Amino acid sequence: MRDEAKANEAADKAEKERADKLNNGDAMVFQTERNLKEYGDKIPADKRSAIEAACADLKKAVDEKNIEAIDSANAALEAAWHAASEDMAKAAQGGPQAGPQGPQGGPQGGPTGPQPDYGNTPDEQ
Repeated sequence: MRDEAKANEAADKAEKERADKLNNGDAMVFQTERNLKEYGDKIPADKRSAIEAACADLKKAVDEKNIEAIDSANAALEAAWHAASEDMAKAAQGGPQAGPQGPQGGPQGGPTGPQPDYGNTPDEQ
């Protein structure tokens, strides 16, 4: 039985990798479709069309169980999402507030008052 397991080890590993890629591709399609519904109005039209095209390519590759096409379509979809998220982050930063501000409009930071004295530390003795 061990000999049979060792003989099929490589084939089992390859089949597991294939199943993982199919599952990951299918999950990516699902997440993309959900995110497009949720954030679609915040994504620029050119970036949204690139995401939709890459998602359609990935969906087709998953349906055909074409591992090489899944890899390339997944990479294209990730790149499209990356470009869109950069634009969304720039748009969010361009709002009325230029940077992080504290409660009174000053820069955020630690306490500005005197620090409590907790006694001598071993280094000071």
